Amino acid sequence: MYYFFKSRKMTHKFILVVLLVLSFSGFAQTGELPDFTDLIDRQAAAVVNISTVQTHSAPRNQVIPGMPNIPENSPFFEFFRHHTPHGVVPREFESKSLGSGFIISSDGYILTNAHVVDSADEITVRLNDKREFRANIIGADRKTDIALLKIEARNLPQVTQGDPSKLKVGEWVVAIGSPFGFESSVTAGIVSAKGRSLSQENYVPFIQTDVAINPGNSGGPLFNMKGEVVGINSQIYSRTGGYMGLSFAIPIDVATDISNQLKATGKVSRGRIGVMIQEVTKELAESFGLAKPGGALVTLVQKGGPAEKAGLKAKDVIMKFDGKAVSTSSDLPRIVGATKPGSKVSVQVWRNGSTKKMMVLVDEFPLDEKITSRGSKRGGTHDTSSRIGLALRELANDEKKQFEVNNGLLVEDMWPGIARNAGMRPGDIILGINNQDVNTVEQFSQLLNKSKEGRNIALLVKRGNTTSFITMKLNGGDSK
Repeated sequence: MYYFFKSRKMTHKFILVVLLVLSFSGFAQTGELPDFTDLIDRQAAAVVNISTVQTHSAPRNQVIPGMPNIPENSPFFEFFRHHTPHGVVPREFESKSLGSGFIISSDGYILTNAHVVDSADEITVRLNDKREFRANIIGADRKTDIALLKIEARNLPQVTQGDPSKLKVGEWVVAIGSPFGFESSVTAGIVSAKGRSLSQENYVPFIQTDVAINPGNSGGPLFNMKGEVVGINSQIYSRTGGYMGLSFAIPIDVATDISNQLKATGKVSRGRIGVMIQEVTKELAESFGLAKPGGALVTLVQKGGPAEKAGLKAKDVIMKFDGKAVSTSSDLPRIVGATKPGSKVSVQVWRNGSTKKMMVLVDEFPLDEKITSRGSKRGGTHDTSSRIGLALRELANDEKKQFEVNNGLLVEDMWPGIARNAGMRPGDIILGINNQDVNTVEQFSQLLNKSKEGRNIALLVKRGNTTSFITMKLNGGDSK
């Protein structure tokens, strides 16, 4: 003991070390990780597995899926025909997908993601007790990725909905779903952030978590420790296609508002004012005389739109809308979208070094094409392009008005190929190819056929509110 107490200084160090050891020892004996077993026992029965079937039509010159560009007058066509059962060349093939969902009412209403059921010909809901039901789509909203389904059943277990605004960063949360088809899988983690904005997702303040989410979890519930649903697991950030520690959930209050509208009317009504905006950076704030970055910078005002009629101009910075602060540019679409069309609201802007207020009459945002089974989609001239992997059809006149275009072709379906690899999606509208407008599928095919293998083509594509060029290199129809 002499050596430990040789000096007062060493004595203080010794006492500090002893206290730290005792402190950590006590934590090890009394500290406990959260126990999720009771939560799972109470809530798992309300979580469902959703499987869908889509029937794809093969292109006219495609023998079997994955073998494009074999016309019927080719000797290879006869070879494949004779080596196919009964000598029949398949003209259709099916694809299946899996997702998750959860029951929100005992009479069979179910919430899931819109992308889980988009273009499905059949939707099957499998309950925790192994019963299966055919589901119908009551309505779906692509902008928030919410779909409301209905099965014919009674006395079903249902979830309890919580308040996402009360979530705290660092709080434990639990997901239940069917990753890769493994039903009723449970994963847990913490809330990493709140109010996240993602590119091309303007209407959802996402909850970011580190809960393990993988393909098949989409549409499943995110629970707090009280066993209340606080979100719908929707997206992951990944460079591999699998979980990398970044998962995003749609707050349940957003989903509930959307589902109530879908149940009541089958559609979602959103406000719009007709502006394009961008983020206010530190440099822009300084140039505009703002004390700090904030608000939404108006870069374009739609001619004849509500904003122009109200007096808004390009270079205005919108600071408040309907009394709600616009902290970042991503706040504005959510606030405006949640405003009832026909409402007259105040807008506070920063212009030429001072604050101005004006009143704007909120207009209604054009509706998306309704998500239904593919068999019930609009008629018109259909065609496929196996060279790049797209199924296209011409727009009806009312659709042109709805999508605010004068011409274009709707991407109804796609399969593995050049277009998918380039980032095309079903629902995109192709306005032009290589700087030439397209009005018919025949015209599109002719322009495409003029492009040589190994050359890049540029498609002008409208997706939602944005229009941009998507480039892809032709490689003779190779879909690998």
